[in-house]
Amino acid sequence: MRFSEIHERAIARKGGVEELDARLPTPPPASALEQRSDDRYLAEMTCCVFKAGFVWRVIDKKWPDFEVAFHGFVPAYWQQVPPDVLETLACDERIVRNLQKIRTVPENARMIMDKVHTHGSFGAFLRQWPSSDQAGLLLWFKRHGSRLGGNSAQYFLRRVGWDGFIMSNDVIQVLRQAKLLDASTSSKKGLYQVQEAFNAWHEETGLPYSQLSRITSYSIDG
Repeated sequence: MRFSEIHERAIARKGGVEELDARLPTPPPASALEQRSDDRYLAEMTCCVFKAGFVWRVIDKKWPDFEVAFHGFVPAYWQQVPPDVLETLACDERIVRNLQKIRTVPENARMIMDKVHTHGSFGAFLRQWPSSDQAGLLLWFKRHGSRLGGNSAQYFLRRVGWDGFIMSNDVIQVLRQAKLLDASTSSKKGLYQVQEAFNAWHEETGLPYSQLSRITSYSIDG
């Protein structure tokens, strides 16, 4: 399926080109990834981890207290934090007291620091990974991160400004209807089928992957 068909459907459903364009994300320049500090990457990862399977507005409301409780999410500190600090946080009423999710902070801090040592910063690591291989990056997060499988890594990448797609239910439905996806998106095969579709659409249109993803989601009745 050519993306022009999907685009036309999205335009019709949103009431016109201007109305659709107003809803599309504008990815920041790739250089912005390196301008973001490593503590902000750990904070965004943690936010996405805590939002998974939870009410997002509760996390958003509590987030200023998360920042205080986790001392600004400095990866160099959290990579070697003593276990008793995590146990204390599990009793801290300012945050969501989920010990399993709290334990992801030092694990993801170590992942970040590994890339700081090899690339200078986590943002520099992300910048060198092309959007044409988001599937490979998502598999990397699943392998090296903690609770960054599923959609959590996709939402993290979107929040920090890395240009990529999100496999929402609407996007998956469009891909299946177009016979571009016949495997589970949790499988490597399915993930690369999604990547192949978005790569083709990007080549056809020149649009950022985040915009292709949003347009696709708008092209179907949800």
